[in-house]
Amino acid sequence: MRLLIIDDDPAMREALERGLREEMFLVEGVRDGAAAEERLRHTVYDVIVLDVVLPGQDGFTICRRLRSRGTDTPILLLTGRVAPADRVHGLNAGGDDYLAKPFVFDELVARIRALSRRGRTRQLSTELAYGDVRLDQRDHVARVNGAVVTMTATEFRLLEYLMLRAEALVTREELAQHVFGSGDSESNVINVYIGNLRRKLGPAGVIVRTIRSAGYALRAEVG
Repeated sequence: MRLLIIDDDPAMREALERGLREEMFLVEGVRDGAAAEERLRHTVYDVIVLDVVLPGQDGFTICRRLRSRGTDTPILLLTGRVAPADRVHGLNAGGDDYLAKPFVFDELVARIRALSRRGRTRQLSTELAYGDVRLDQRDHVARVNGAVVTMTATEFRLLEYLMLRAEALVTREELAQHVFGSGDSESNVINVYIGNLRRKLGPAGVIVRTIRSAGYALRAEVG
């Protein structure tokens, strides 16, 4: 998954970026709303983490502005303002979730993953499942028929993204953005990682289908 962090405090922003990268997210950080809007013109993110207390435009204003411009990416607001009125204000501004400072990092990670799964039947669990494949987002473990499959961070992100979109078409452009952090959808790197993933999943790898001239999908074997 690809995240955008908006926080003007360099130390906090860098700490979040470092910690979230260790959780196998693709992460980019900016200091204000203008920089965020520029990134969003060219890049699609899975979740935006937005600090409320910012110089110039505050997070509520930025959130409202992003929504007015058609950004529908889930937004998690971070703030030291804990009054119910502030939470209501944030949600009314277009935020999807609200986390008060100081927060436990594990809760931040859990809320980000919950936002990425919102509206899916899997949203109540940190485990994704399809066929014989299980993927634990919290512990970063993939299993096939109960056996652990060793994966690199990129392989894990690839499987996670396909499982979050199970049975739906996932284009090469989406994989380039959300898994590999680039805009090069024609890169042979995608083919290599898809091949590696199928090989590591063994017989279960048949669920990773190539949709000719379109992309990929996790689909159970027919018949």
